Amino acid sequence: MIKLASVKPGNNGDNDSNLTVSALSATDQIKGNASSTNVIIEYSDFQCPACASYHPIVKQFVADSGDKVAFVYRHFPLPQHKNAKTSAAAAEAAGKQGKFWEMHDLIFENQKAWENSAKAEEIFTGYARQLGLNVEQFAADYNSEEIKAKVDADYKSGVKAGVNSTPSFFLNGKKITNPRSYDEFKTLLQQNG
Repeated sequence: MIKLASVKPGNNGDNDSNLTVSALSATDQIKGNASSTNVIIEYSDFQCPACASYHPIVKQFVADSGDKVAFVYRHFPLPQHKNAKTSAAAAEAAGKQGKFWEMHDLIFENQKAWENSAKAEEIFTGYARQLGLNVEQFAADYNSEEIKAKVDADYKSGVKAGVNSTPSFFLNGKKITNPRSYDEFKTLLQQNG
């Protein structure tokens, strides 16, 4: 069993049940059953080391949960991470071609390759090519105002919900203490579903 310890960024041990998050929107990236009554929203930053540590656990949990959960990824690019917004834009641009989650996984799984690179956009374009995306369309979407607005809207919804570190999780609209293992995610779902 993998257990995680979070330190800022990612120090989200406070369980403030007064903090709530906005409902699902048409622009949300959702994996699992979008109609599920169990909705987990993660506010995350692709450049955040704690978020990258959570990635394999969350990925496995969502895969194993099947139709029991709707998992939503929302961008919360931290200002100290120079490539946080560009990585978010890359994922959203891939999403315009139906490959958000594939790009999401590549970005997290290869974080060390791009996190401090001055050529992150080139690296993300390489990932787009690897995923078989139309690279010209990817580049246009990556630089679009629509994508910038989506990332900004996610960030603002996080601020409004009281997010102050990444990752931050909400279950059925309420902020929860970050589960520190796969088993803790399962227990949360069993207790609430």
